[in-house]
Amino acid sequence: MIFLTNTLSGRKEKFTPIDESNVRMYVCGPTVYDRAHLGNARSAVVYDVLFRGLNALFPKVTYVRNITDVDDKIIAKSNETGRSITDITEEMTGFYHQDLAALNCLPPTYEPRAIAHIPHMITIIEQLICRGFAYEAEGHVLFAVDRFPEYGKLSKRSWDDMIAGARVEVAPFKKNPADFVLWKPAKAGEEEASFSSPWGLGRPGWHIECSAMSQEYLGNTFDIHGGGADLTFPHHENEIAQSVCADDHASYAKFWVHNGFLTVEGEKMSKSLGNFHTVHDLLESGVEGVVLRYLYLTTHYRKPLDYSAKALHDARKAIERFREILGDEVNNEVPSAILGFLSDDLNTSMALAYMHELASEISKGDVGKKKELAACISFLGINLAKNSEVIPHEVLAMAEARHQARINKDWMAADTLRKKLSDAGYMVKDSLDEKYIVSKIIS
Repeated sequence: MIFLTNTLSGRKEKFTPIDESNVRMYVCGPTVYDRAHLGNARSAVVYDVLFRGLNALFPKVTYVRNITDVDDKIIAKSNETGRSITDITEEMTGFYHQDLAALNCLPPTYEPRAIAHIPHMITIIEQLICRGFAYEAEGHVLFAVDRFPEYGKLSKRSWDDMIAGARVEVAPFKKNPADFVLWKPAKAGEEEASFSSPWGLGRPGWHIECSAMSQEYLGNTFDIHGGGADLTFPHHENEIAQSVCADDHASYAKFWVHNGFLTVEGEKMSKSLGNFHTVHDLLESGVEGVVLRYLYLTTHYRKPLDYSAKALHDARKAIERFREILGDEVNNEVPSAILGFLSDDLNTSMALAYMHELASEISKGDVGKKKELAACISFLGINLAKNSEVIPHEVLAMAEARHQARINKDWMAADTLRKKLSDAGYMVKDSLDEKYIVSKIIS
């Protein structure tokens, strides 16, 4: 049993999956035009912990996290640098995977890229036009928000607040200032990011991308949609509107889970303030990924998290304490106490407090608690091994695909993936609880 705060209701609710044999979760991933910053990484760690918790409670979890590889920011980056959009998005996607691997985040079950799903987006837009929820104007296709009476139910905003909060573009072709773009026409110099459509050469709006990709892998109605609190409006509000209106049978996500903002020394992180940090910056400066991951877990996911020199220092001290107490102790069993804390709205701060209590008892001589503490450390994805080699994202993805094949009793696929892992220089060790450990083969 797990309880999560549902932004849709504003309450902590018991989570009951639509299909207990397959929990389905979609999380908004990065727009790959630059390195992941500390806020991006916090969101990734939050949903990685949720993924781990759900995997311990249910037989199968399908976790989808997208890559946005067609967007105005990417086009601007291409124009600024003179590099192709493909070069930028491929490089930044690779960097994103490296950063998350350093934070010991598991790869999602599927990681769709927006460009590969343009035809599906066009189909949804056509459905919205046919059903009277969207209209074409000067090469654009826009969603008519006044046709959807429930618009605003997620963000709980008034009509005036929504118009102001959407930072809407002043455009004479809009029937209503709050109407949002589903498709936009191509501009000169944007050929690489333009696609054929019934409305001419152009590209999709940002919101329709997530609706198409979530529907492709999870269906019209699924269990959990996650993302940062900054995406609640307008992005997630718009996702609901277009997804529900395109299909009478769709209710879209049952639970909406949002993580809080990240500040730096009490201020909003921004390049203009000189306090903008990427994960790569910290790793290059000598901060271990495990220390940053621990820092993210110290604050409840829904609350604001302040990144500071003191917080980083405290996280480093905590990791060193665990290393000193545990030594080489390893245990991959599921710790019931930690699972209990995670089942109460992902209460990672309480989980860490419990782990420090165990550490104190071990320090006083109760070495029998080492096994439990080691299980807690492993379950939360805290990799205490110093200078451990980061396992490539592609290897982790193969290991997870093999794990899913075993769950589905597709032994031939599982054996094939094990062979591919071996050829790549990695081995997978399975345990009785159907978990696995990936490690490099030492010759």
